[in-house]
Amino acid sequence: MKFKPLVTALAVAALSLGALAADDVVKVHNAWARATVKGQMATGAFMTLTAQNGTRLIGAVSPIAGISEVHEMKMDGNVMKMAEVKGGLELPAGKPVELRPGGYHIMLMDLKQPLVKDSMVPVTLLFKDTKGVESKLELKLPALMMSPGGMAKPAAMDHSMHGMPGTKP
Repeated sequence: MKFKPLVTALAVAALSLGALAADDVVKVHNAWARATVKGQMATGAFMTLTAQNGTRLIGAVSPIAGISEVHEMKMDGNVMKMAEVKGGLELPAGKPVELRPGGYHIMLMDLKQPLVKDSMVPVTLLFKDTKGVESKLELKLPALMMSPGGMAKPAAMDHSMHGMPGTKP
């Protein structure tokens, strides 16, 4: 595995914390997006988020995706299902919340271009604190085939909960 692109990406991500970093609102660690293969129209972005004060991750946007949503994968009987997290994902004060394959993640759908391995993926996270104040955090994530820790691809997913083409109803 090549670490130079990862180190560069983490440095860019740290610099991109911009205005929010000054207030220590949300810290981002181990951020990455899964690289795609030809014809793939969706992928995920993963990271660990730690909020200084209680806040919610209410959304995401990316110029490379027509749709970006906060999603959760979970077991429903013997089927792994995925759906948007309505109302956003709670980030309790001081507690790391992991966005990872097979769990919470940022879903990037209707991709406008492939995510080439070792390229940088722009993603803006949207937050709302307990007082209702909204903020955003612009990141550039490295596109990798597997997580920086080497986690393999998760089991097949059932996208039927959000009506992706070619899925079972």
